[in-house]
Amino acid sequence: MNDARAHGVTDTARLLGYTIDLAPEGATVSMAVTEDHTNRQGNLHGGLIATLLDTAMGATASHLRGDGGRVPFLTLSLTVNFLAPAPRGRVSATGRITGGGHKTVFVEATARDGEGNPVAHAVGTFKRAAG
Repeated sequence: MNDARAHGVTDTARLLGYTIDLAPEGATVSMAVTEDHTNRQGNLHGGLIATLLDTAMGATASHLRGDGGRVPFLTLSLTVNFLAPAPRGRVSATGRITGGGHKTVFVEATARDGEGNPVAHAVGTFKRAAG
């Protein structure tokens, strides 16, 4: 594992340009939506919205149930409901634990555009990778 990865900066984060902010209640993933991230309609591609939601939920599980982020969590299931287009600008997704225990955690996340409007909502099940 390279040094950047050990500190939470992944190749995917660098490629897409997102950051992860940790708070006592969970993790928020934020990204500036550029032309490189858009679909044919000029909005953020749905697969990238799903990536942000998945990352926010996995980071939330790891941060709150994985020894402060030292233990990663793997996605077992992910369901995304798209609510509105996400135009160019800023988008963020915030995770929140809804249940589970030490090894399996249930998490939800909502992605919002730069004005705070919800663009997608997801629920997921995450499994502790080790420990």
